[in-house]
Amino acid sequence: MERDPYGRAIRDHYLGTREEPLLDRDGPETREHAIERWYFGEHDPDAWRDRWLREPVLDLGAGVGRDALYYQRRFDTVAIDVSEHLVETMRDRGVDDARVGDMFSLPAQFERDRFRSAQAIGTQVGLAGSMAGVRAFLGDLAVVTAADATAVIDNYDPDLAAEHDVFAYREDPAPGLAYRVFHCEYEGDVGRTLLFRLFDVKRLRNAAVGTPWEVAAVEYGETQWRAALKKG
Repeated sequence: MERDPYGRAIRDHYLGTREEPLLDRDGPETREHAIERWYFGEHDPDAWRDRWLREPVLDLGAGVGRDALYYQRRFDTVAIDVSEHLVETMRDRGVDDARVGDMFSLPAQFERDRFRSAQAIGTQVGLAGSMAGVRAFLGDLAVVTAADATAVIDNYDPDLAAEHDVFAYREDPAPGLAYRVFHCEYEGDVGRTLLFRLFDVKRLRNAAVGTPWEVAAVEYGETQWRAALKKG
């Protein structure tokens, strides 16, 4: 199993064996990862998101299955995550179809038109690293979803993230863009450096050009936006 302090810490937390914090580090700046608050507990019913999802649903970067457990009571749901530790935890928690999978390599994992909707909630889309990477992700997602498919994704808005001093924020001179860069540590084990591309909704609309997707609706929070996509 690949070194994965992030996934291992969250699994240890679930098993009740975690004795040390999971730390996020950005140079000298450190914060403790809020595992219980961010990953566990019941899904909070969300009418805005729910109205854009239909079965079968693909849950991308599903973590410990908080959303998947909710959606599988209503829909045929497939949940994927790149972390083997997190997939094991999803299965232990009762996710019926949890798989190790890379959200940035979808056509290699699923047949064409397999899903009618997908979600990537948790700003994972930023791990595409660039706007070209985001466009490639949208193109791949189009391959594994049906002609009438919908999707819900989210990300930090660069201006809102700067205003609220979001952890590991990096400015970009180009309008509508920024980065976050940090790594995780657990019990002395250091994870790979994570580079998240932050982009605003205008940049998302531009990235969708040349793909079947269009932005159908947007909702803003304190530091993030959520966008519903549909195939045009």
